[in-house]
Amino acid sequence: MRHVLDVERSILGQPWRWRATAAEDLAPTDLVTQLLLARGCPPEALDDHRAPSIRAFMPDPSIFRDMDTAAERVADAIERSEKIAVFGDYDVDGATSSALLVLLLRQLGVEARVYIPDRMTEGYGPTVAAMTRLAQEGASLIVTVDCGAQAFDALAAAHEAPVDVIVVDHHQCSSELPLAHAVVNPNRLDEGEGAAHGHLAAVGVAFLLGAALLRVLRGRGFFRGREEPRLLDLLDLVALGTVADVAQLRGLNRAFVAQGLKVMAGRRNIGLAALIEASRLTRAPTATDLGFALGPRINAGGRVGQADLGVRLLTTTDPAEARAIAAELDRLNEERRAIEAAVQAEAETMSAAGRSMTVVAGRGWHPGVIGIVAGRLKEKLAQPAIVIAIDEHGVGKGSGRSITGVDLGQAIHAAKEAGLIVAGGGHAMAAGLTIAADKIQAFADFLEELLRDRIAAAVADRALLIDSVHAPGGVTPDLVNALEVGGPYGAGWPSPRVAIGRVRAVRVDVVGNGHVRAIVAGDDGRSLKAMAFRAADTPLGAALLGAASHRRLWLAGRAKVDDWAQRPAAELHIDDAAWAD
Repeated sequence: MRHVLDVERSILGQPWRWRATAAEDLAPTDLVTQLLLARGCPPEALDDHRAPSIRAFMPDPSIFRDMDTAAERVADAIERSEKIAVFGDYDVDGATSSALLVLLLRQLGVEARVYIPDRMTEGYGPTVAAMTRLAQEGASLIVTVDCGAQAFDALAAAHEAPVDVIVVDHHQCSSELPLAHAVVNPNRLDEGEGAAHGHLAAVGVAFLLGAALLRVLRGRGFFRGREEPRLLDLLDLVALGTVADVAQLRGLNRAFVAQGLKVMAGRRNIGLAALIEASRLTRAPTATDLGFALGPRINAGGRVGQADLGVRLLTTTDPAEARAIAAELDRLNEERRAIEAAVQAEAETMSAAGRSMTVVAGRGWHPGVIGIVAGRLKEKLAQPAIVIAIDEHGVGKGSGRSITGVDLGQAIHAAKEAGLIVAGGGHAMAAGLTIAADKIQAFADFLEELLRDRIAAAVADRALLIDSVHAPGGVTPDLVNALEVGGPYGAGWPSPRVAIGRVRAVRVDVVGNGHVRAIVAGDDGRSLKAMAFRAADTPLGAALLGAASHRRLWLAGRAKVDDWAQRPAAELHIDDAAWAD
């Protein structure tokens, strides 16, 4: 195994390796080809992946089980002027999925009722009370999006009402499915060809349902004398939900995001345009902006504010209302950050040494931030983490994040089968659960026993993967632009990581919330700004802050353009470092 720059053990204790395997390292003629091959793109598909298009990656929606049944039922409801309700989750994927269906149905002459449950009082997914309420309001068809795969009692109540329910979801399913008119989910255990698209976010599945619906209506002659909606105009919502839900950017998802960013640049959606402005973005959003600027603000409504603010923003036709909601979401996002910091500080003190994964619980913790805190702990401790907020009734709401190679969703299902949790589900990298407080220790021990060997294997295989090596003077805006051509980047299609050096630290200090800022100079006589975010109290931060002026370092991270400078300049966002002498 070749080590980049001979780094076998970095400051963070990991080897540096080339991302490209020996088979892929065939001296490609250009940087973009190198990046695509290193991310698993087949050589014969290079052209499709250079400029991902919907046409190249879109499957026939009919390959998914129950898709045609679902499309026919929605088409019937439209033609009969039935009352349709859309029941969505309170996160970004749920908000964008709900908004996509609402906007599409609106163009088809139906104003759907939207129901987003309150995280604090109702919890995740459909409940008997919610289904009963929608039935009493007159809904004859309910479409659940980003939820419903495990809602057995709620969907049984809807069936008794009687109301038809279509489940549009992507979370892992049990062998038994809930009682519904249709369950459209690529992660059904009995899924056939559609299982290849199990990495889709719920909003991607909703888009495919939209395509199937328009095809059915077209076949029925519905559009004779009326304009057919342009489904592609809703790709901005699909891109946002896909990236924010950390869905793998492989295949169709890459096309969704690449084309959705183009739609978003036109700011056709009034709510999204207001959110972009509230996020203080002056340029066209990138995939990174979806995950770190727009997504968290949509999420803030469901975490610490009104659960339906996100979908209201994305479906409004009133610019003034859009600006007001966007401003409120921006404010709530700042509030969420403060709550998150307090919970994280307490959770970190509770992490147990000697365990292969972290399970922490606290009374009074806000359940709206536990998923974020779990992600922070996972990154800091390099192991799966579950954070549980216990309420005054002794009921814990938990959220977990995993590492590559450890399927947390399956583990949660196993814990449910063992009777250790009340409810739970998710996918490989993220999961949620409900648990009695007195079962938390037994639950933690169960997961430790179940996952210890898998976690050990995943950690042993850990390495920092490098795409290219440069002198400091080679890290320029032109390099950043060249690297971006291989995007969009995200989960499953990682952004390029470059190594630079050798460098010496000219000036290092702590800025903001524990970020380490460094000015480094190379043997080429050029200097570069570098940032290690939230690293002040980590071994990486300690090494940078204590680096003697005569010692040399290799740095590895992501090359970015600093948009805040008077003139665009490249900088390095540090992931790791190693001593060069």
